[in-house]
Amino acid sequence: MAQHLLFQDSTISIAYDYVQEWLFVNWLGEQDGDTVRAGAMKMLEFVRQQRCTKVLNSNQEVTSMWQDAAEWGGREWFPLMQEAGCHYFAWIYSPNLYSRLSTDLTLQHNVAGIIVCTFDDVETASAWLKLM
Repeated sequence: MAQHLLFQDSTISIAYDYVQEWLFVNWLGEQDGDTVRAGAMKMLEFVRQQRCTKVLNSNQEVTSMWQDAAEWGGREWFPLMQEAGCHYFAWIYSPNLYSRLSTDLTLQHNVAGIIVCTFDDVETASAWLKLM
C-alpha cells in the first residue's frame, strides 16, 4: 500500500492510501470514551481533508471495551462522517469480545446512511472496500 501517515499517537494511527483512495485507521490498545471520541474526530478531520469516501477501520489491536462512546459514535459521529463525504466503512473487529460488543452497539445506534460492513481480517475488508 502507498500509505502516507497523517496522524499517530498511543491510541490510533491514521494514514491515507493514495492508491486505494481510502483512509486506513488502526486503533491501538486500551480504549475508552475519551480516546474513541478524540480518535474519531481526527478521522473526521482527515476524511474532510482528503475528501475520501472510504474508510478501512481496524480494531484488531484494541484490547478493551469502549461502550461509553458507542451511542455517540452511531448517533452523532457517523452522521458527521456522512456529511463529510464518507460512503463506505469497512470495520475490522477486535479479537477482544468486549470491544466487538462495543462495535456492535455503535452500529445499532448508527443513524447515518453510510454502508458499514464488519470483518475479521484486513484482507477481506480491503477486498470488499475495493469493490465499492
